Amino acid sequence: MIYRFADCQLDTDRHALRVAGAEVHVEPQVFALLRLLAESGGRLVTRDEIVEGVWDGRIVSEATISARISAARQAVGDDGQRQAVIRTVTRRGLQMAVPVETDAGASAAPVRTAIPHQVIRMTTSADGTGIAWAKSGEGPPLLRAGHWLSHLELDWESPVWRPLIERFGTGHTLYRYDPRGTGLSDRDCDALTIDAFVADLKAVADAAGLERFALYAVSQSVPIAVAFAARYPDRVAAMVLHAGFVEGSKVRDRREGTAMTETFLNLIRNGWGREDSAFMQAFSSLFLPTGTPDQIASFVHMQVESATPELAARLRTAIGEIDASGDLPRVACPVLVSHARGDAVQPFSQGQALARGLRDARFVALDSACHIIPPQEAAWDHVMTAAEAFLAEVGV
Repeated sequence: MIYRFADCQLDTDRHALRVAGAEVHVEPQVFALLRLLAESGGRLVTRDEIVEGVWDGRIVSEATISARISAARQAVGDDGQRQAVIRTVTRRGLQMAVPVETDAGASAAPVRTAIPHQVIRMTTSADGTGIAWAKSGEGPPLLRAGHWLSHLELDWESPVWRPLIERFGTGHTLYRYDPRGTGLSDRDCDALTIDAFVADLKAVADAAGLERFALYAVSQSVPIAVAFAARYPDRVAAMVLHAGFVEGSKVRDRREGTAMTETFLNLIRNGWGREDSAFMQAFSSLFLPTGTPDQIASFVHMQVESATPELAARLRTAIGEIDASGDLPRVACPVLVSHARGDAVQPFSQGQALARGLRDARFVALDSACHIIPPQEAAWDHVMTAAEAFLAEVGV
């Protein structure tokens, strides 16, 4: 059988590997590892399967396993940082990060980590607002704070969000929820304040039975996660914060910040609710400038379905007024902060301010122009790999 992936050919009959047309010598155990991954069809291959398939179940050291993985990556032109061909799923195993075809013409499935389903439930926040939340994946708990905007059902099939759900769900039990007023949560809500948003996050954590857990937050859910961690330090083991801010646009710069908020509001007022609207396309392109047509269309559809024009405008106004600067010094857990240098929605300087204000924070600068980084960008795998390594290091 010949397996083809990236620019490689793995010939199991001849026990040969060719890369870019040239034969590459590999040791038998490295070849066996590559064959095991190629035959997996993109599914996760666990450590136990690797030991059984490559070493016939014999006891082998972690250093030896790591050396063979490194050699396999080097043979196919990959490396542990980029992981473009062979991806490590932290504490779980390995999988092919590219489609695999055989000489019989059959095509192995592209990488879609097996997450069979999500379970959606409802809970009630402190003021009586109903909050929809979902559970998927397997492993230590990771709660994604609700952000602009989400819809638990539409996100599940979104080319923008599904890759992230799958990636985190292979090493963690992932909990997600729709913010108040959006998605499957109650649309009729009064308070749109940081206190109300923190109460929603707490309601989901309580409903899920999470005593201590890791938090993932992006965009305006970042200051909400920070405020929650400051108020409930015993419950947050670690945080991964991406594309966030300390102060909303109106707080940090009354003139230019207000102008940015008004730009968002004008786009919402003139086009929300119509997927073919040029205003909706322009609004979404600010968040996802390098998105494919399918990703932009999905992002537009999700936003239109997730919130009414009135609620969307109220949310953007509330986001501009958030200020979490007083909460930063009270956050005790380790934090990973990442931000794209060219982010047009929340400036790079806000990511720097987050990392500077938190006592135990690491900072990852990303080469991207996107607020929401799509999975086809190298920066996406960079930040996901960094997040997985960070969570593994801190033990969550």
